[in-house]
Amino acid sequence: MPGIDECLLEAMALPGARGASLVDWTSGLALGTAGASPVGDHETTAAETAELARAAAEYESFAAAPADGDDPAATTGAPPKGPPVEDLIVTTRSGYHVLRFVETSFDSSVFLHLWLDRAEGNLALARIRLRDLAERLVLG
Repeated sequence: MPGIDECLLEAMALPGARGASLVDWTSGLALGTAGASPVGDHETTAAETAELARAAAEYESFAAAPADGDDPAATTGAPPKGPPVEDLIVTTRSGYHVLRFVETSFDSSVFLHLWLDRAEGNLALARIRLRDLAERLVLG
């Protein structure tokens, strides 16, 4: 089970990876960084991506709609844990930004941010690997 630094190094091993970070979306602070930042400053990037993550996690528009009008808590007896969004993808002219929410045993508000070069990156592979990294990440 990797810690933050190991997790970010694994993310940077992906084809086309230019930068990676673990960000707290409530404070906008980077908890760890690796590689480059799109604006040359990891803290600015963390604050800006946290705004996107916060919007997706808190706005009702992004919540999963119940099937056939059913209440999702009715079948399991408990509401789904974590934010309703698994990941966000922002496509720019030169790259991709993938934000993957990390579920933890405590009330987590962190996500992994991976910045990929558009010509060299593989978006599908990045999503799969970030999901796996988020599931294995040890915070503590």
